[in-house]
Amino acid sequence: MSDHCDERATMIAAGDLQEFAPRGREQSRRHPSALSLQLRRLQPAPELCSSDGAAGLVGSLREVTIHDRHRESWQLRKGISDVGEEVDYDEELYVASNVVIWSKGSRSQASAVYKAFTVDSPVLQALWCDFIIPQEKSEKADVPGSEETLEKCICILQNSCINVHSMEGKDYIAALPFQVASVWPSKYGLLFERSSSSHEVPPSPPREPLPTLFSMLHPLDEIAPLVCKSGGVFGSSRVQYVADHTLRIVFLSADPSIVMTYDTVQSLHTVWALRRVKPEEQSLVLKFPDQGGTPQHMATSSSLTAHLRSLSKGDSPGGSPFQNYSSIHSQSRSSSSPNLQSRSPTISNMAALSRSHSPALGVHSFSGVHRFNFSSSAQSPRRPSVTHSPNSIANDSFLVPETEPIVPELCIDHLWTETVPSMREKNSQASKVFISTDLCGQKFLCFLVESQLQLRCVKFQESNDKSQLIFGSVTNIPAKDAAPVEGIDTLLVLEGSGNLVLYSGVVRVGKVFIPGLPAPSLTMSNPMPRPSTPLDSVSTPSKPLNKHLGPLEESVLLSPVPELRDSSKLHDSPYVEDCTFQQLGTFIQALRDPVHNRVTLELSNNTMVRISIPEIATSELVKRCLQGLKAILPRETAVQMLVKWYNAYNAPGGPSYHSEWNLFVTCLMNMMGYNTERLCWTRNLDFEGSLSPVIAPKKARPSETGSDEDWEYLLSSDYHRNFESHPIAKALRLDPLEVSASRDDFSQSLSLDSSTLLFSHIPAIFFVLHLIYEELKLNSLMGEGLRSLVVLLVQLARDLKLEAYMDYYYRDYPALVKTSRQTCIIDQVQTGFMLHPSFFSAEPPSIFQWLSSCLKGEGVQPYPYLPGICERSKLVVLSVALYILGDENAVLNEASHYLYKITSGQRKQQMEQDDNRCNFKSSNSVSSLAEKLVLWMTSVGFTLRDLESLPFGVALPIRDAIYQCREQPSSDWPEAVCLLIGRQDLSKQAWEGSLQKGKSSVGTVPSSDIPSAAESEEDEDGMNDMNEEVMSLIWSEDLRVQEVRRLLQSARPVRVNVVQMPEASDHEYIEEKENRLLQLCQRTMALPVGRGMFTLFSYHPVPTEQLPIPKLNLTGRAPPRNTTVDLNSGNIDVPPNMACWASFHNGVAAGLKIAPASQIDSAWIVYNKPKIAELANEYAGFLMALGLSGHLTKLATLNIHDYLTKGHEMTSIGLLLGVSAAKLGTMDMSITRLLSIHIPALLPPTSTELDVPHNVQVAAVVGIGLVYQGTAHRHTAEVLLAEIGRPPGPEMEYCTDRESYSLASGLALGMVCLGHGSNLIGMSDLNVPEQLYQYMVGGHRRFQAGMHREKHKSPSYQIKEGDTINVDVTCPGATLALAMIYLKTNNRSIADWLKAPDTMYLLDFVKPEFLLLRTLARCLILWDDILPNSKWVNSNVPQIIRENIISLHATELPSSEDLSLETLAQAHVYIIAGACLALGFRFAGSENLAAFQCLYKYATDFLKCLSAPTASITGHYNLETCLSVLLLSLAMVMAGSGNLKVLQLCRFMHKKTGGEMNYGFHLAHHMALGLLFLGGGRYSLSTSNSSIAALLCALYPHFPVHSTDNRYHLQALRHLYVLAAEPRLLTPVDVDTNSPCYALIEVTYKGTQWYGEATEELMAPTLLPELHLLKQIRVKGPRYWELLIDLSKGTTHLQSILSKGGILYVKLRAGQLSYKEDPMGWRSLLAQTVTHRSSEARAFKPEAISAFTSDPALFSFADYFCKPTMDMGQKQEILDLFSSILYECVTQENPEMLPTYIAIDQAVRRLERREMSETFELWQMKLVLEFFSSRSHRERMSRNPTRGLFMNSEFLPVMKCTIDNTLDQWLQAGGDVSLHSYLSGQAPEESQLSMLACFLIYHSVPTPGQLAAGGLEGSRNFSELLLKLRRLHVPVRALLRLAPLLLGNPQAMVL
Repeated sequence: MSDHCDERATMIAAGDLQEFAPRGREQSRRHPSALSLQLRRLQPAPELCSSDGAAGLVGSLREVTIHDRHRESWQLRKGISDVGEEVDYDEELYVASNVVIWSKGSRSQASAVYKAFTVDSPVLQALWCDFIIPQEKSEKADVPGSEETLEKCICILQNSCINVHSMEGKDYIAALPFQVASVWPSKYGLLFERSSSSHEVPPSPPREPLPTLFSMLHPLDEIAPLVCKSGGVFGSSRVQYVADHTLRIVFLSADPSIVMTYDTVQSLHTVWALRRVKPEEQSLVLKFPDQGGTPQHMATSSSLTAHLRSLSKGDSPGGSPFQNYSSIHSQSRSSSSPNLQSRSPTISNMAALSRSHSPALGVHSFSGVHRFNFSSSAQSPRRPSVTHSPNSIANDSFLVPETEPIVPELCIDHLWTETVPSMREKNSQASKVFISTDLCGQKFLCFLVESQLQLRCVKFQESNDKSQLIFGSVTNIPAKDAAPVEGIDTLLVLEGSGNLVLYSGVVRVGKVFIPGLPAPSLTMSNPMPRPSTPLDSVSTPSKPLNKHLGPLEESVLLSPVPELRDSSKLHDSPYVEDCTFQQLGTFIQALRDPVHNRVTLELSNNTMVRISIPEIATSELVKRCLQGLKAILPRETAVQMLVKWYNAYNAPGGPSYHSEWNLFVTCLMNMMGYNTERLCWTRNLDFEGSLSPVIAPKKARPSETGSDEDWEYLLSSDYHRNFESHPIAKALRLDPLEVSASRDDFSQSLSLDSSTLLFSHIPAIFFVLHLIYEELKLNSLMGEGLRSLVVLLVQLARDLKLEAYMDYYYRDYPALVKTSRQTCIIDQVQTGFMLHPSFFSAEPPSIFQWLSSCLKGEGVQPYPYLPGICERSKLVVLSVALYILGDENAVLNEASHYLYKITSGQRKQQMEQDDNRCNFKSSNSVSSLAEKLVLWMTSVGFTLRDLESLPFGVALPIRDAIYQCREQPSSDWPEAVCLLIGRQDLSKQAWEGSLQKGKSSVGTVPSSDIPSAAESEEDEDGMNDMNEEVMSLIWSEDLRVQEVRRLLQSARPVRVNVVQMPEASDHEYIEEKENRLLQLCQRTMALPVGRGMFTLFSYHPVPTEQLPIPKLNLTGRAPPRNTTVDLNSGNIDVPPNMACWASFHNGVAAGLKIAPASQIDSAWIVYNKPKIAELANEYAGFLMALGLSGHLTKLATLNIHDYLTKGHEMTSIGLLLGVSAAKLGTMDMSITRLLSIHIPALLPPTSTELDVPHNVQVAAVVGIGLVYQGTAHRHTAEVLLAEIGRPPGPEMEYCTDRESYSLASGLALGMVCLGHGSNLIGMSDLNVPEQLYQYMVGGHRRFQAGMHREKHKSPSYQIKEGDTINVDVTCPGATLALAMIYLKTNNRSIADWLKAPDTMYLLDFVKPEFLLLRTLARCLILWDDILPNSKWVNSNVPQIIRENIISLHATELPSSEDLSLETLAQAHVYIIAGACLALGFRFAGSENLAAFQCLYKYATDFLKCLSAPTASITGHYNLETCLSVLLLSLAMVMAGSGNLKVLQLCRFMHKKTGGEMNYGFHLAHHMALGLLFLGGGRYSLSTSNSSIAALLCALYPHFPVHSTDNRYHLQALRHLYVLAAEPRLLTPVDVDTNSPCYALIEVTYKGTQWYGEATEELMAPTLLPELHLLKQIRVKGPRYWELLIDLSKGTTHLQSILSKGGILYVKLRAGQLSYKEDPMGWRSLLAQTVTHRSSEARAFKPEAISAFTSDPALFSFADYFCKPTMDMGQKQEILDLFSSILYECVTQENPEMLPTYIAIDQAVRRLERREMSETFELWQMKLVLEFFSSRSHRERMSRNPTRGLFMNSEFLPVMKCTIDNTLDQWLQAGGDVSLHSYLSGQAPEESQLSMLACFLIYHSVPTPGQLAAGGLEGSRNFSELLLKLRRLHVPVRALLRLAPLLLGNPQAMVL
């Protein structure tokens, strides 16, 4: 190429230019900041407004002068979308005075403001920064790479603080303890540079300099100083604080994490690595602050600049550049001082707060402020008053508590310092630094030193172990300004002359030509084309970073015409036409804001234009080839090659997209030494558009008429050749036109120029291009590129005389290859220059051939691949190795022996980094190869879309594996795997599972939000938010749910039906009605507890609205006139405060509707606080409910104390119980303190006696039990044990309701020691069981131990108890405590204490009620003995009772003198009730049939007993109590199931309102009803220890007599059942319709001591049994795809499904209807087709497809391709084929095979018509057939004969037959002649070439070269041939066809 041509070529055309003005500028004009500041002035809010900010900006914005405006600055970055991937737009951050504007936009999209921030004082700097939020320590403490979440933020630096706004919307403000010069974003957080004021005196010797660099890792963390680690001369390294104020940061990069500093004294730039501090370095800095006091040591230990300095400063110990700054000034520096290690408590607490709470809480408490004391103290705005002289500090008390040092967090290591320049004063600070990569991936750190007009580039690279960076030498490029162009790995340099030049690394690429800007060398009259819009007159300093300009330069930078405000005048003024520019000679002044490949030019008339630098290549094919060449050529050559190509491609007026390949070929061949002018095919490559200067323009032909040469030109053009091989040409029967061989082409042969750049690399280039060719074959979308590439490959193969390759390309493209014949001669001498790389193979590597060999089971060579370029080849090779060869190690590690990597010898570790993502850890649960393959493919990022673009033959093994996996997948695979195998049900499940807890759509199945008209009119009854859809599936036969709603609603007036007797007066009648209403209200007030159970966790509140609490309606309506009856009329006595507990329960019921997964926060809880005092009780209940569901942990501690100090009794009860339940079993200290205040026994004896209401004490005691549940905490247990028997005090205290306190202490003690039994460690001296036994049976009171002896010395004046234990008070608590401590321990000795007494004498001593508790306790201890039958129940009754009581419902009683029958009868019923209650606990939530029948029998017995005449003996009250207990037991067993018989019992009890029925019994009955429908059927009860403890508290079998009765048991405890409820409903949801449906599931139980392993079929939606009992759950076919959840691996997966609403996605199989539409399964399509199996293909109507699939693509296919039209003719056959294919695909459920079927059919038809111009499809057919005959596939089939692709159809055999026949016919019809000439090495005739190639490929015929090498000449008979061809892997069927030719008798031997 000639020189002038070269010179011309170096102009690079830049993309079109646009004027640029920062988007924020016009926005800030519109921004109302000035106005808002004025407004703030008027409001009396002094803290909002800074003193000077508003004053400066009063008046309209037009008066902002240029002097104000020149402070604007902006920065741009590449857009980052929310998801995190890169998008093609710019983001801009614009700062002007107090406003920061963040906008996004690009050339194609208009830019838009994204956010604008206004702060109170001028913004010094704004920047983007990502903070790392460390995950919770507990989850993955030991995994080093545990996921770190990034918080993307914007930071705004002001004078005294920095504001941080995160993308999620959190705002932080961090106060700054010093003046900040600048802030830098780093990989770990922010870096602050403290501004050192010039008058900071060198400190007097005792004081050390303060650090200058600080880091802040999160806005809520402390600002910590940076340390530096410097390697010592003698190998010792020191760690010290960075305290040298002469170091300035000039650049900081996050990846790699390095900092560049400039030393102002020495004028040197230094690069440091920035990393986290190691713990040992922290301790070094903190422990030995005074290490190295002597000056000599000082100098040696610092490898920094200390020893370079000859300044006097270095002599004083205080003057090293990096100081051990340990504390401000403390005498306690000894290393033993304990407070050195710990961080200050204030901060650590804040850091703990920081991650969990809303950041608005306590951000300003920044304790670090006082840590630094400055000599010029006025710098810190926080404490302007404190000024100290340096000497007085040491003994100043003010600083004493703050002396501990701050732990450093980041450290810098020295990497590189530039060499000392000869003339020291010339070097100045770099004004711009950036990292640039060259075209071959080498990295350079470039810094621009403006004073010398130099850009210095330092090459750096990672060391081999990736631990550090190694820096190379410096290259200087003359430059006035520079900017990186990251998009194409180059950098743009503005030279002093004003030229823009593009460099790649340090290699010059060429000048950049900017259309629309004249070249700088020309003189010009009007230097700038007149802008279309008036430009802004405001000048922007070209370097906002340059803070060190002298005052002189600064004035130069201002615009010369500051007075002109109106920009339009500026352009009319002659100023623009002025000739000053020509004298200046410059045109582009500066470059700024480079983003991707766009950069802004600042012109000298203060306008800015933005240009884009063009890409290296746009077409995929050229990009691939360039990548390949880059990987294989030596670096220098590669860069030169790329530079030449870049110049050719981007010359002004360059080629369009289509001819890019042609240009590339020409360029490449020229560089390889070809003369593209003389080579006929390259000469005819047509370039659209103007010719690039690389190729000399053709001679223009003068004649208009044309000539013969034009015709020949056309005939030999690409276009003609492509047309000729096009199927249309065949269809039109066009004869091929022969090109007369042009005269000059063969007359002289062409030779190559061996001096060109790439000549010696031709073999390497050829081989790489061949590999790219093979890679492109694996992408069916790249067919065009293949055809273009093969032409180039053929030319190179011919010239390199590679026969094998020539033959290979001929077989691939028979039609293309025949046309080019021209060779270029490379003589021997030149061949010597060529480098034949080691990886070059004589046999062409072929991916199809490799796969074929694998499938046939022949040995395979490793397949060569280029890392990063041939990724698909690698994927296919490894997946086949895994799946077909069954080698499980193939994918485990990178160094697979199926592949060998090709790299140029120069780079060893260049390509390694992209390999680690493929390291696939196979989970051990994977069973089959198919699963391994699918899991591996998703782990390397293979998706369905990639699968679709693989050719069908190659994709078949993968599709087969997918098909195998689809049948029985594992339920816990990640979402990507499920998508790949096409199980939408699973992928949706996985997707839901991967959402964070909060965001999940918990109610999921969308219930209709709009209430029906009837509901909206009536009052809100609190039950509207239930999920009707699921409940209607569970209970589909009847309206039981409506009935439950009717029974439980308490918001409407009740009906008071009283008949007026004739003798009653009106007044009496009214009184009678009101008395009746009072009776009914007892029931109404008991309803809310049950309603809370029914609506448990069913609602997600809207955070902006209050929670609706239905009102408790205690009025009535009397028929017939519907008059209102009210209790407040004063006619009858109504108990005071009657409804206060009822409204508490009402609040709890409303609060329990809120599901645990709802998003609620502290503010919302407070927001619900009612305004009216009457509702305080409901709010108290609401708080308790939030505690039970765990939401109360979000309530700020402040608010908790706020509520408690109000002293409202109910609120305290609700809050204490709620908080304790939320912190169940955590031993949380803060909650313990909170509870202790309310329990006198836990306070120190000397403390003030607080007047705590009794009920609050009870609640607090139970709270202690909850918080310490199961911990066996000794002190707590000791106190609670004593509290059970707390004696009454001398005054009135502790005298009333003592029973409930004692019971609460017993329950709490039981919870603390729950289930610990005899192994109560460390409590043996307390004698817990003996003490409890004494409390239970009575006896002499022991001496009270413990702190509270004093209080109990004097006996009570109220109650005379003497010194014996009052068993009536202590017995229940002690009994239940024993039951809980020995729960499930089967401890016989303790159980015998609890046996009912069996003599009449002893029976008289025990209250019958206590017998119930004793029996219950005894059975709970002997847990495993409980059996669900009446024999076991009766076995608990003592002998004496059994003998003397006939039955529960005898008509008359035997009389007897010495037996008290009443006692016996009462004991009998209570013992039976106790046993039944235990049975209920044992089988809670199990729906055990035997238990249900047994309990139901007893319940009906008790009912009969109530109406029997003998009822009076036992006592109605006792019988009612027992009946209630039985009802509760029944409801526990059937919890959540909604059993009809129990519901009928409950409804019967609901109707009984008179007589003995008091509030407590109603409470029990409606609790039973609630349990029966727990959570609307979604919840059930658990039988874990803690659940039983909670249920014991909730169902304590002594019910309150009236609504305010808390004497024996605190009513609030009834709600603790929530702690025992767990979600167990499994709801199948159809993934296509997203609505719940029925599905059959099979549950397998683990074996236990009572039964073996068993399976049971359930129709879901159903409640599952407790998970720990199960082994696995399977969704059964045939309707739905099978799905297995294996619980033996762990129950977490299933638990997470259940807790998110129990949604299990299922997918209907093809042709099946859901159980709702087709209950019996008789209507499914498959059931119909079985009847007429024979004609199934014909019988299949395309319309019926909707039953099979929900895929719209298949609908359309059926619509367009399978419906017969009127005049069918020949098409009928194709339609039938398509219909049967479609039928087969959908019934076999692999619709994704449809394209494969059709492709096979098309290929075979094309072969039959002899139209195969490419043999690509035939290869695929061959692979398909080989796959089905492969050994691995046959083995798989033998294991599972029914499943697989193509299994039950004749399709494949027919296709195979057709191919065989077609090729055999060709062979007989004269094909044998061309075959013979091919085998003997002559050219066969042209017309036969295509079919010959098909034959060769299909029959795997070896090349002539291989045959010759095989020595077949002398073979005489078939058997010899067979032996010899075995080595060449020729199949026998091919041999049969070849034998006649090879043996020499030409008659064909076709079978």
